[in-house]
Amino acid sequence: MSPLFSSSNRLDEQIGKKTKLLVLLIIFGIGLLIFFSSILHTALSPRHIPKLVITETNRALRGGIISQDGFKLAFSQKLYKAMVNTHNIDPDKKELFIQLFSIYSGIPAKTVSERLKKKGNVVLSYAIDANRAKYLKSLSRKLRLLKVFIPYKDKKGRIIKYGLSLTESGESRIFSYRDMLTPVIGYMRKYEEDGFTRPQGVKGLEKFYENTLAPIQNGIIRGERDIGNTIILSSDSFVKPAINGMTLYLNIPIGLQIGVEALLDRAKKELKAKEAVACIMEAETGKILALATSNRYNPDHIRLKDYPALNVSAIEYTYEPGSVMKPIIFALLLKQKQVQPLEVIRTYGGRYKLGRKVITDEHKAEWMSAENVIIHSSNIGIAQLAQRLDAIDFVEGLKSFGFTQKSGIDLPYEHTGIMPHITQMESAIYKATVGYGYGMRATLMQLIRAYNVFNNQGRLVEPKIVADIVDQMGHHYPVNTTETIRQVLPPATATQMKKILEKVVLKGTGTKAITPGLEVGGKTGTAHIASKKGGYAKLYNSSFIGFANDKSHRYTIGVLVREAKKPYAYFASMSAVPLFKEIVDLLIEQGKLSPDSNP
Repeated sequence: MSPLFSSSNRLDEQIGKKTKLLVLLIIFGIGLLIFFSSILHTALSPRHIPKLVITETNRALRGGIISQDGFKLAFSQKLYKAMVNTHNIDPDKKELFIQLFSIYSGIPAKTVSERLKKKGNVVLSYAIDANRAKYLKSLSRKLRLLKVFIPYKDKKGRIIKYGLSLTESGESRIFSYRDMLTPVIGYMRKYEEDGFTRPQGVKGLEKFYENTLAPIQNGIIRGERDIGNTIILSSDSFVKPAINGMTLYLNIPIGLQIGVEALLDRAKKELKAKEAVACIMEAETGKILALATSNRYNPDHIRLKDYPALNVSAIEYTYEPGSVMKPIIFALLLKQKQVQPLEVIRTYGGRYKLGRKVITDEHKAEWMSAENVIIHSSNIGIAQLAQRLDAIDFVEGLKSFGFTQKSGIDLPYEHTGIMPHITQMESAIYKATVGYGYGMRATLMQLIRAYNVFNNQGRLVEPKIVADIVDQMGHHYPVNTTETIRQVLPPATATQMKKILEKVVLKGTGTKAITPGLEVGGKTGTAHIASKKGGYAKLYNSSFIGFANDKSHRYTIGVLVREAKKPYAYFASMSAVPLFKEIVDLLIEQGKLSPDSNP
């Protein structure tokens, strides 16, 4: 072998070794690159491990409504969503799960079984109440111990260990006594707040006090979790308390309200009326002790036929009041010293012509005293007396009694009614017709408030349903009023009118309201209902507005019977007055009035 050939072989061997070493280095480098890339990927990629710090939200609830005697009329409770992953249920123990969940939730087993036919995450109910949710959470822990829930691998190879979960889904409004105090209490609509269903007031007290009742602040708890996924409360935890809406305490006792509603229900049926409405107000304070109607509804289940009953007729229904306006006009005349109660007024035997209009009386007399114009409800007498008021005094006088204005009651959508303009009141016909309650419109609440002036030493007060507003810490807040008490009549004039209204009951059109031992007075009103086609239909609104007092209590009471169809029941003396008397008897029965044993 030549030296040249031997040298060439050694060179090839050296190149081969270097090549192998280079390849090994490259492979090693690639391996390191893969290793570090894997570490980096693992470090940067999101990992499906339980969070060490978790946050829970505790939703605040709407405030409640409580009667004067402490009964919960409306309150809120949380609803929970019950959800389970079907893959986590052991097939051999599925029937056990169905039966136990049915018992704890109150949902029929057949319904649960049907819902579990769907695979994956299944919602078993959106409306689990707070008590059942508590029991179901306990059941979930027991089912884990019984190994009803088993882990499984999802498509990405992750181990899933879900069981039965319960999360807040919404807030339910509970009306404890169904249709009692409706439509005053109102009804709700639902809206979504971050996936949580909330109730919101649409009518009645629920609407008027929406901002007061609405929840103030949701609670938040944030902190480290334990192995059972429960937050560990420590110095490092963050806690913000839930602040619920405020609670309304009413002036209305439930016993009195239910009693009045029962009387109205019976009256509507017996009189074949469209509706019967009544209100009881404490004279000095304006506190509403009962505000009732025969036309009510269940706020939880409003049907199409309930729609006409959604409005509060006492403040949203305006009508021509008829003869109950006569004492208001007479009081204005007394205030201005333009009439004397015992002066003699000619009443023309019950038929009187004013311009082209013929005015008639039921009580046909040639002459009567001015106070008897009220006692016997003479249209002719008041038509003549009303002429003594000039247009400005007439209109401004009625406004001072609260007509064409909101009463200030704490309910929404109150109507104000209407009356002729000052220029129209220059007319003798307008003065006459408004004098006996036509050509103007008012609400029952306006009339009660006006009559309360006679029973409250001449003072006009605001009616109020809510007595007190209290937060969850027990702090009290005043109920807002829109105006101060106004002195409408001198006390002496108010007393004069009160005595005349007592005579209406003793010997006039209100004799069926007599209650021995009590101071009872008032005035009847029977008014034609205007037809939409013009003129007046053969339908009537009958009302009696008055008062019932003992030595310690004074109440102003208003009754309205709409469109009674029973023969002769359209006369207020045959419908509204007896109903008024029954309400007074109820006040006696419940200890709110005490007749003098020696009247």
